[in-house]
Amino acid sequence: MAFNFQKSPDSNLRRGQIKTRHGALRTPFFMPDATRGFVKLSTGADVLSTGTKAMVVNTFHLYLQPGLDLIKKAGGIHNFMACDQPLLSDSGGFQVFSLIHRSHKMGKIDDEKVTFKSPLDGSSHELSPEKSIQIQFILGTDMIVCLDDCPPNDFSRAQLEESVARTLAWAKRCKAEYLRQAKKRKMTEANRPLLFSVVQGGLETDLRRHCASELAKIGFDGYGFGARPVDTQGNFLADILYETAQAIPEKSLRFALGVGTPEDIYRCALMGWDMFDCVIPTREGRHGRLFYFKKNFSQFGRPKNSHGPVSKAPDFYRTLNISNASWAKDFSPINPASRNKELRLYSKAFLHHLFRLNEPLGQRLAALHNLEFFQDLLEKIRQNNPR
Repeated sequence: MAFNFQKSPDSNLRRGQIKTRHGALRTPFFMPDATRGFVKLSTGADVLSTGTKAMVVNTFHLYLQPGLDLIKKAGGIHNFMACDQPLLSDSGGFQVFSLIHRSHKMGKIDDEKVTFKSPLDGSSHELSPEKSIQIQFILGTDMIVCLDDCPPNDFSRAQLEESVARTLAWAKRCKAEYLRQAKKRKMTEANRPLLFSVVQGGLETDLRRHCASELAKIGFDGYGFGARPVDTQGNFLADILYETAQAIPEKSLRFALGVGTPEDIYRCALMGWDMFDCVIPTREGRHGRLFYFKKNFSQFGRPKNSHGPVSKAPDFYRTLNISNASWAKDFSPINPASRNKELRLYSKAFLHHLFRLNEPLGQRLAALHNLEFFQDLLEKIRQNNPR
């Protein structure tokens, strides 16, 4: 499926709209991770109150627990988690490969499939390209991702070449299984899930370009950035992310998996990435770190000729640690302009009190505040693009 995007004259920022079975989404957009079918400590109504329009669920974790039989009986993952928003399911590959790369005792990778041990009970399981697609059709998500070979970025050139070759071979098998499953369910192009493949290649720009080019020949609705968006020292891979985005077909969705921080989202959006997901807003909130726009910031100005890798973002936000004693007597609301009544009602002093007592309510409020900040950030980024 081809998508049309409006492009900024000052950067590679794109603005568009995609349709899914559970609603339309304006790009670029951010999805919180509802890993096991929920955003930690939050209800669906909580998440909706932040302006969130779509979420990501995790194939690996849902397959292991609660298991596919239960999700089938519920009528799919939307029914199980009482969600009527668009959902994207990952392939499970990142989790399985991370498990094996951390310890070879946890599994084995070959050209046919991945064999792994469950971190829950040590039981043995297999995940092939076909099985990953089958699981995601059972989940019934609106967007699904091909199983890929996901290596660490510091792998050798030879190892990365092997990873790219396996990723391409598996993408072909995933696409074939996707078409089989859609036909079996008598799905039309209009009501079947969007299919994403993943571009691998580590820090080797030519491998990233080659992988993207070969995936485009197979044909997908969208293409993701594979592996972590930072190197082993934590440095943001601006050049690699830019080159990968430009290698993806212009009328296809570009999914920056695992990105991330507010500044990285801004930079990637200006490079032409359309979709983002990360645990940062909710995880940081549960640890008492809150994101705020700086007082003198209202909107992003037009970037100056940002048509290449964007190495730096404007200084547009700050963070505070609500556990610090300086907030103990601050009776201003957590966010006086929030769409969520509770964030307008409760004070920073009360939130500080909750964290001092390790009360889950405090973690919930802080996580929701951060989710709203991230959704407001994406709205400000979208406003940069011409209508």
